[in-house]
Amino acid sequence: MKKSLLIVFFLITCYSASSQILISLLFGDVLNSEKVEFGLDGGVNFSNINNLDPGKSLALFNLGFYFDIKFSQQLMLHTGVLVKSNQGADELNPYSLNNPDLDSVFSTGYVTRKITNFSVPILMKYRFATYFHVEAGPMLALRTKGFDIFKNSINETDDLSYKLDIRDNYKRIDAGIMVGTGFKVSKISKSTQVGIRYYYGLVDPLIDNTGDTQNFSSFYIYVSIPIGVSSAAMEE
Repeated sequence: MKKSLLIVFFLITCYSASSQILISLLFGDVLNSEKVEFGLDGGVNFSNINNLDPGKSLALFNLGFYFDIKFSQQLMLHTGVLVKSNQGADELNPYSLNNPDLDSVFSTGYVTRKITNFSVPILMKYRFATYFHVEAGPMLALRTKGFDIFKNSINETDDLSYKLDIRDNYKRIDAGIMVGTGFKVSKISKSTQVGIRYYYGLVDPLIDNTGDTQNFSSFYIYVSIPIGVSSAAMEE
């Protein structure tokens, strides 16, 4: 009970716009069954945009819900939706904003690029040695927003910023391959899992790109928490 209250408080505080997540919390017990495990999936991902020099990785948070659909004790399908899912890169070189005043102010700064998505992983998951699993498969993403945030330091670190909407420069759909591994924290069948995943985009997300092909890539550190699981359903 305390865990559920803490999760609800965290979601309301940090992700008040994510009504899908709140609905998932309320109906988690309905969505879980003998063959299906339902819960929250989230963590931090370290994203980069390949062939976009001199970009560096950008730490971002992600949150969503998942389904583990069991075919056997070892084999299952992992899917769901990352409602808050972001890609991007950090410390990019500034470029012209077609405004002499802004160009002058940010010429010695840097740019943080953030592309927000709804992401859907479709992974085959194999569990072994009771605790551990490996997984692999495609992930699809629908772009929702995109920003370049120009930053510079005048009196304090990054105390000056300017946000530019770049969503129309990026395609609506991204697709790639995801692989991962993780483990359960207990022998209980439906219990919290932690792990890492790596995503590599197979689509150049930039519209009318005339330079080197770009693509998103991310390392994910995640925690999966079953929601609404009764004591009977949690037993092996």
